[in-house]
Amino acid sequence: MPVELDATDRMLLKLLSEDARASHRHLARTLGLAQGTVTNRLRRLEDEGVIEGYSAVLNPEHLGWTMTIMAGLRIVKGRMIDVQQRIAADPRVFAVYDVTGDWDSIVLARVRDRNDLDNLTKTVFTLDGVARSYTHVVLNTVKEDAFPSPPADD
Repeated sequence: MPVELDATDRMLLKLLSEDARASHRHLARTLGLAQGTVTNRLRRLEDEGVIEGYSAVLNPEHLGWTMTIMAGLRIVKGRMIDVQQRIAADPRVFAVYDVTGDWDSIVLARVRDRNDLDNLTKTVFTLDGVARSYTHVVLNTVKEDAFPSPPADD
C-alpha cells in the first residue's frame, strides 16, 4: 500500500535518488529545513519501507558487462516459481518479472560478450520447464534509471 508523501518527502527522495551519499546537512540546506527535520523524515521513510537501502550505481560496461539482454519466456504450467528462482540465481540475471501477455516471464541480464550470450541462452533460457524463449540484445540504452522519481501530488 502506498505511503502518504508530502511535497517535502518527494523532494527529499528526488535529491537522494540523484545522490544517495548527500549529507543530511546538505539535504537540509537544499530544502531549507533543519537538519534534525531531515534526519527524522529519512528515519520515518526508512521505517515505513519507502527507502529500503542505499547503494552505488555501477557502470556495467566498466565491469565487463558489454551487452544487455531482454528475454521473454513461456514456462510450463505449474513450474513458474521453480524456474524463475533457478533463473534468478544466475549472476548475469539482474531482473525477473511475472508479466501479462504472450510471455509468462521477462528476464533482464547482462553478459560479457557473444560467447557469454550463447552460454546464457543455451543454459539458462533452456532450463527444464522453459517451453519457449525469445531473446533481444539491447543496441543502445536511451534511458535506464533504477527507479523513477516519486509521482507528483495530485
